[in-house]
Formats: sequence, structure tokens, C-alpha cells
Amino acid sequence: MTIDSKPTPLAGLRVLDLSRVLAGPWCAMILADLGADVIKLEPPGSGDDTRSWGKRIAGQESTYYLSANRNKRGIAVDLAKPEGAAIARRLAGQSDVLVENFKLGGLAKFGLDYDGVAKLNPRLVYCSISGYGRTGPNAARAGYDVVIQGESGLMSITGEPGGPALKVGVALADIMTGQYAATAILAALIARNATGSGQHIDLALIDCTMANLANVASSALCLDTVPKRYGNAHADIAPYQTFTASDGDVVVAVGNDGQFRKFCTEVLERPELAQDPRFLGNPVRSQNRDALLPIIAAAMKEKPRSFWIERMLAAGVPGGAVRNVKEALASPEAEARRMVREVPHKLAGSVRLMGSPLNFSATPVREPVAPPTLGQHTDEVLREVLGMETAEIAALRQRGAIG
Repeated sequence: MTIDSKPTPLAGLRVLDLSRVLAGPWCAMILADLGADVIKLEPPGSGDDTRSWGKRIAGQESTYYLSANRNKRGIAVDLAKPEGAAIARRLAGQSDVLVENFKLGGLAKFGLDYDGVAKLNPRLVYCSISGYGRTGPNAARAGYDVVIQGESGLMSITGEPGGPALKVGVALADIMTGQYAATAILAALIARNATGSGQHIDLALIDCTMANLANVASSALCLDTVPKRYGNAHADIAPYQTFTASDGDVVVAVGNDGQFRKFCTEVLERPELAQDPRFLGNPVRSQNRDALLPIIAAAMKEKPRSFWIERMLAAGVPGGAVRNVKEALASPEAEARRMVREVPHKLAGSVRLMGSPLNFSATPVREPVAPPTLGQHTDEVLREVLGMETAEIAALRQRGAIG
């Protein structure tokens, strides 16, 4: 795959995507954006679970499915049929990467577990994604994002002080794991260049989510404390949160003492706050936030968001408006960075998709292509990759092995 004669980073690599829902498809979509030929295998008739989630366009495709499957080719193969499993094994034998998120042992009966496939293709990088990993006490347990957010501790630090624990507004455990999976796969491909052999990657949603607790986990480990919920505030920095202006909410992110002085003098026009002993230095400010924050909140209610944002930008104090999602996607930044793309779609005529956030100077990512309809490329892939003839494909379809 090339763009204006420039090769994409993963041009020439083939990925067999046996995953569904979000973490695995998200990983495979990143690889597809980078130029890999990603072949998404789905069961005929139903397809990926997310095809039935969310709102629908053109009467069929769901917005959820569209979010995680751009730039892939789609085939419909029934693994429960011996011929279907054989097709998947042949594709695995001719792929560089396989991504799967079946339950523990779920692919062994098809001969598609790592041990089975590695015999066919020792160079294969095989990535397993699960809720709790392929080892440990919960290896056989199904993993769902909202459960993982709860059990990882993430939910316990999300929400207002004194209120209930809350999940993040997107399936963040899945998305973070998908990103870790893509990183691990790229590292394994580099290792393969040195060793000549592929390997098995075992990624767990619970591991990846706990790993992303960052400074909160560090505090719990080093101080032996239970982190609390701070709502939109920060546990260690103040003021670093949202405030309500006269026409909506504003984010203020004062990251150091110099910014605090500017915020007091140039934004709020309250220079005495910068000299108040209770607020001199972030550690003291954080301890005395209950005294500081009501003063700021009262001041910011008096003017609209644009007033405060203009002042913060002029003073070099980080801040911005709290946008809804539609506002964010229509923002000048989104347009300038080409984050929203309109692409042709087989059923809908065209669809608007998110673009890749990755930007390279010499090896650009692939121009976005709409996610495949169910089985859209079945015949194409079987002919091109496996060398099947039309009659053989028709016979497989008649026996229900493909859709």
C-alpha cells in the first residue's frame, strides 16, 4: 500500500483479525491504518457482535462497528464448519500477525490456538487479548470493559467526592488494551527480524488498565493509601479542574506556581491570591483547596467562557472550554488535523469516520477506507490469498462454510 508513491509503515504485512467487539478490532485497526492488509474474519449471518450495537446507518451498519474497523477487508467464514476452520488455518499460515480474543481454549478445537498455528507458520506473531490473561486464577473468565474498570480500581477514582464510583464515558479498558496490543505486535515484529521466529503475546485488560493508573497507582503503592475520587479536580494539583462560567464550563489547568501567579494577576485580576500564604506553592495550595476553589468559582461565574479562555490564552495559562462531542469534532483543531474524514460506503453512499491520529513525514498512514460490510471481501481474499477458483468458492458457500 502506498500513498502518492510513499510506502505506508506496514506495507506488505498481513494480519488475520479473529477478534470481535473492541480491544482486538481496535488493535487491528491501528495496524490497518499503518498499512497492513488486515483481513477481518466474522461468522456468516451475525458477524461481529458490534454490528448489532448502537445506532444504525443505511438500515444495517452500526455506528459502534464503524468506530473500530476502518481500513480492513472483511470475510465471512464459519469456523464451526471443518472447511471454514481450514480456510482460517490457511490464512494464518500466510499471515504475519494473528489477533484473537476468544475465551481460553476456544480456538484449540479449530486448530487455531497458538501451538497449532505456530507449527504451520513459525514466523507468526500471535496476539491473544482477554480479560484476565491466559494464565492466573481468572484465565477462563470472560472479560468485559465495565467489569474491568471496576476491578482494576479505575472506577473507584472516577466520579465526584462522596458520590458513586463511575465508569469512564468510553470503553477505556478495551481501547488501552488495543493500543498496548498494537505496540506489542510491532515490537514482536522487530524481534522477528532478529530471530526469524514469531511468538505468542498474552495481553489482559485487567493488566493494561491497572498499568494506566499511573500516578494514582504510584501513590497507593508508595504511601500505602487508598486513592479517593476528586471529580474533575486533581489529587495533587490546584487549581486543576472545571469551573462554571456564566454560559458553560471551563477547564483551568494550572500546572506550576508561575502559571498560578499569572492566573491570579492576569486572568482573575486578584493579585492578592498569589501572595496569600495559604496558596504559596502547589503543595500548600492543594492542602488549602477548600479555601481557594470557592473564590475562583465565584469569580468565574461572572463572565462567559470566551472571556476566560481569551484571558488564559493571553496569559499563557492552560485552559479551554468543556465541549460536547459534536462541538469537539467540528472544532478548528479537528478540521486542521483532518481527524474527521468522509469516505465512500457500500450501503450508505458515504460515512464520516474518525481519522488516524498518527502522522509520519516519510511513511504516511493509509487514507481511510470504510469498514467492510459483512463478508464484503470473501471471494476476493480467497482468490487472492489462497488461490481458490470460482467453482471451489461456490461449493464452500453452498456448504455454508463461507458467507
